[in-house]
Amino acid sequence: MDYYNKIKNKIIDNEMYSKIKDYPKERHKVITYFEIRKLLNKAGGKYGDNIIDEYSKRLVKEVGKKYNKRTLFRMKQFYNIFSITKVSTMWTQLTWSHLRLLFNLDYDSINYYIQISINNHITVRELEHKIKSNEFERLPYETRNKLKTNDKIKAKDFVPNPILIKNKNNIEIVTEKILQKLIMEDDENFMKELDNSFSFIGSEYKIKIGDRNNYIDLLLFNIKYNCFVVVELKVTEFKVEYIAQVQKYMNYIDKNIKEVTHDNTIGILICKKENKFVIEYCPDERIAVREYKLV
Repeated sequence: MDYYNKIKNKIIDNEMYSKIKDYPKERHKVITYFEIRKLLNKAGGKYGDNIIDEYSKRLVKEVGKKYNKRTLFRMKQFYNIFSITKVSTMWTQLTWSHLRLLFNLDYDSINYYIQISINNHITVRELEHKIKSNEFERLPYETRNKLKTNDKIKAKDFVPNPILIKNKNNIEIVTEKILQKLIMEDDENFMKELDNSFSFIGSEYKIKIGDRNNYIDLLLFNIKYNCFVVVELKVTEFKVEYIAQVQKYMNYIDKNIKEVTHDNTIGILICKKENKFVIEYCPDERIAVREYKLV
């Protein structure tokens, strides 16, 4: 088989296709690059490991500069990763620009970013930010296990730990009011940090219990899981009484605000430092306890 000319023809076909198509052209490029690497693999087995050097020099002269050694090497990385059965076949729905960001990650991370990129229509820039912020590594260990075994996911499972909160002015002394202000200054980023399915209801949300007014730091709603979300902010290490406060607010929302069509309210307790030993003796499956980190 003339591997070189077969590769060259696929590249020329892809160049022509990209000029006349719009939406499907990225998928065509992804499939073409995958097939080219398969041919490179076979050619290398027959003609030796230097085949990428040889073919890239010829392709640069005959087709274009972008088909250099680096591009062919990326195709090689691409095939080596995405021909493995451990990786979701949904990668064919992503663009080449998305896929290139995944080359140096492990299989579990790749599968996670493929899923969220497709399900949440994430742009290349957003995906790059998620990878750089180690979003997958910040998922709770239990959540990562659920993703591996396809167990049922709950609304609080994707809330990362720590939660990254932007601190544009590098404020050193942080109170609960300041922490709330930092969140509200970039509430869209905070929602994305939690998960794309969260939406904002209000801050300092007033509720009346008995004859006293109480204020929920943040009240959210999770569209995907159809439930209200109580968020409480603490700038100290986790304490047992924090759980009781969140439970009180959750119970109020369930009794007075949520509709019969809504699922039960969940809670997110954000604190400076979690204490796993204390949390172990006062767990509530409805509440996610997470640390925050100012960035």
